[in-house]
Amino acid sequence: MIHTPDWVQDAVFYQIFPDRFARSLKAAPLINLEAWDARPTNHGFKGGDLWGVIEHLDYLQDLGVTAIYFTPIFQSAANHRYHTHDYYQVDPILGGDAAFSALLKACHKRKMRVVIDGVFNHASRGFYQFNHILENDSHSPYVDWFHIKGYPLHAYSGKPNYEAWWNIPALPKFNTANPAVREFIFEVAEYWIEQGVDGWRLDVPGEIDDDSFWQEFRRRVKAINKDAYIVGEIWHEAQRWLKGDQFDGVMNYQFTKAAIGFFAGKHMDGGLANDMGYSPVSPMDGGDFGRAILRNLSLYDSPINQAQLNLLDSHDTARFLTIARGDVNALKLATLLQMTYPGAPSIYYGDEIGMAGGKDPDCRRGFSWNESTWDKNLRQYFKDAIALRKTHPALRRGAIGFLLAEGDQVAFVRKLDEAILIVAFNAGASDMEVDISAPASLGITEDMTALGIFNSLGAYPVTNGQLTGVKVPARSGIVLEMTRGK
Repeated sequence: MIHTPDWVQDAVFYQIFPDRFARSLKAAPLINLEAWDARPTNHGFKGGDLWGVIEHLDYLQDLGVTAIYFTPIFQSAANHRYHTHDYYQVDPILGGDAAFSALLKACHKRKMRVVIDGVFNHASRGFYQFNHILENDSHSPYVDWFHIKGYPLHAYSGKPNYEAWWNIPALPKFNTANPAVREFIFEVAEYWIEQGVDGWRLDVPGEIDDDSFWQEFRRRVKAINKDAYIVGEIWHEAQRWLKGDQFDGVMNYQFTKAAIGFFAGKHMDGGLANDMGYSPVSPMDGGDFGRAILRNLSLYDSPINQAQLNLLDSHDTARFLTIARGDVNALKLATLLQMTYPGAPSIYYGDEIGMAGGKDPDCRRGFSWNESTWDKNLRQYFKDAIALRKTHPALRRGAIGFLLAEGDQVAFVRKLDEAILIVAFNAGASDMEVDISAPASLGITEDMTALGIFNSLGAYPVTNGQLTGVKVPARSGIVLEMTRGK
């Protein structure tokens, strides 16, 4: 039987890129920082830190966030910290171990979970064991920690003569067939779970092409905390890793593709969308969208679907709003889908206030704490959609079934015990009145009425197995709740 952490399906995640979310005066002063509101560069630092996150937990709680996923926090010479120097030290620029310990305590006091990024396929030139080889060539006792093809190492110029992620010299690939390397990684995973983190997001885990590695990783992590969340960065269909013996879920980029294709549709920036790891992305009508979503759901058992991390964008992609060419309604539609769909919604920092950004590094801009720059209407929409999800367990835990998927129209039902909610979308440019099937097999009977509870004031009695003339405004979505009585 597949077991995934029960808390995940109730969670609302918020993804933070630590260098770009918030600066605190409590952090050690830094020099040579990029201006906070300047466009980010590949190598520049803006000086965000974990103390700054602590100081803005009220903001996150007000939004409705219950879990934070942090991109890497460990000591590194890169602003994104995917070049890990020391897996046992939080980067001093972020406030070090003291800031992270305080952050964990503050989050857990608020019943907020913390998931951190594990970069275990590759390390960095500054990682002790690799640096030892740089200094000692073939005499180092760590030569079999990596895939070395010659000496001296070409670590700073020319093609690396060792295996490196995407052939980038700064990212030497671990030799995970080496028992010492495996044990090192497993002990790192155990250590941070023991410190209180609530899970691991695994960077490019498919690059470690070894099921036994991830099976042992899961066993070691779950032995300490059976409810720790293990989510992998897999951009494509992920059946191999989602059988219950490796990951609990993946970053659900198949969901992302469908949301872009249907809600941004013909207006999307196709060149930008297709310059991402989830390419190809094409405009979809309702039928295409329904088929894509049903296929994605059919790939995995229900506990896995309930533990998927459903995102619209991330630090690795252009922002949804930018792909949609600034169409705020497209983002609202996609956000309502996130909040009414099985799995855990994940908000990329700043999406809720209308932050824009093209491909990396532009998608990693500094969060604006000047409220005059916010789209406050959009942020309120996020709050309302999150509150809707929290109020209705059926939207988090219920079964899902499609009722309508054609043209610009999509409607599906979420059902949990006696609770039945219908979510309907109109991706078109004109207001619509649609007829929605109300099958008795779902417990929808002729003595019921659908009442609008989100973006709808309508009341629609069941007549001849249908809800007739349901009003769905242009470029909008609504939620109806089935109640007894006409």
